[in-house]
Amino acid sequence: MKNRLPVWFKQDIPDATVRGRMQLLSEFKVNTVCCQAKCPNLSFCFKNLKFTFMILGNICTRNCRFCAVAQSKKDTLSLDENEPYRISQIAKILNLKFVVITSVTRDDLSDGGATQFVKTIELIHSIDKNIKIEVLIPDFSGNIASLKTVIDAKPSILAHNIETVKRLYKTLRPKANYQASLDILNKTKEINPSLATKSSLILGLGETEEEVIYTMEDLRYNQCDILTLGQYLAPSDTHYPVKEFISIEQFQRYRRIGLRLGFRAVLSGPKVRSSYHAEEVLGELEYV
Repeated sequence: MKNRLPVWFKQDIPDATVRGRMQLLSEFKVNTVCCQAKCPNLSFCFKNLKFTFMILGNICTRNCRFCAVAQSKKDTLSLDENEPYRISQIAKILNLKFVVITSVTRDDLSDGGATQFVKTIELIHSIDKNIKIEVLIPDFSGNIASLKTVIDAKPSILAHNIETVKRLYKTLRPKANYQASLDILNKTKEINPSLATKSSLILGLGETEEEVIYTMEDLRYNQCDILTLGQYLAPSDTHYPVKEFISIEQFQRYRRIGLRLGFRAVLSGPKVRSSYHAEEVLGELEYV
């Protein structure tokens, strides 16, 4: 079968430890992109205390065709102002030393949800100022004031995902803008040149190698430090179909190209996701 999963996607069934941590998240009504986006690395990450918390609820105002997160059919959505506190308590209970915070896109909010990012960062740092935090932000509809608000909260890494090549944006991300995403990364460096920036590409959507390399070059031109590349897996039969399973050799080739282009770190492989081994990558940057 054309779209049968390659053997390297075989995953462990969640054990008692993983199920217990999933139950804790449920009790605290805390969302993770791991669960909402059906990440194939969930068991591995939860077992190793690696979480990507998803703030601003679990409903997105965008309509990306590859994403498993629920999409809104309303003009406005509610905002849970206690959400940052509950996430900070999870970090405290599990004694987390590294946290990734991402969000749905909230075009209905005037600041795009930047204030909620800041509250979450501040509450986690109030528990332990040494906890490292990576933020994976939306484009805030190009609102630079919102971007600066998050940067000023002093995350360790700021990530914003380009997701796919420019040609596929109209098909896959009709409410997003390729150049706007590049601008977010570039502007971050203008505001704080020392803050590490990161982006991600999902492969297997019908892109060509030439387009992938062109996108990598665009990211480097806009001062992106870290790149992750992973295989797209369709969340359901109603989502955009997988066009190709990229070979492990091709992922290795992209990694070599990325390093030649000047990325400080490149993670490239079938199971790689935006926040995959995020703590280890930061450690590599700090060591250098």
